[in-house]
Amino acid sequence: MAKDTEDNLLQTINKEPDLLITHNKINSTFSGEVVRLDIGYSKVVLDTIEVMRADDVGLVHGGFIFSAADYAAMAAVNEPNVVLASCNCLFLSPVRVGDTVTFEATGNQKEGRKRTVSVKGYVHDIKVFEADFKTVITERHVLRLDLLKNIEE
Repeated sequence: MAKDTEDNLLQTINKEPDLLITHNKINSTFSGEVVRLDIGYSKVVLDTIEVMRADDVGLVHGGFIFSAADYAAMAAVNEPNVVLASCNCLFLSPVRVGDTVTFEATGNQKEGRKRTVSVKGYVHDIKVFEADFKTVITERHVLRLDLLKNIEE
């Protein structure tokens, strides 16, 4: 991205912190919906539905919980080319079909192109998920990077 284009984009974000510029093709049915966005912060709400069911009792598969938490982390960073590098997470309580899970993500560390984001997920006032996501902001889309060039150097 050209420097002047990047500067204009940052000015737009600073004027409109509720403007989501990353992961805009996410299916909100499966990964939640961003309901609040600010610089370094996001809130994502996931309404769990029948297709998320993992068993006869109504347990929601943890992959859906992780997906919504990851989406919250990416939204909190809110850079066009942010990707997940690693995550340390805890599933603290089960989620059942029909529960609404609210995730709050807060960026808490910046180091160059790296960002660390803490995410907590709640059903009502019960914490069901907690994680630290480590992300990287790449110059270009990760699928457009010349990874072989980097390996050969």
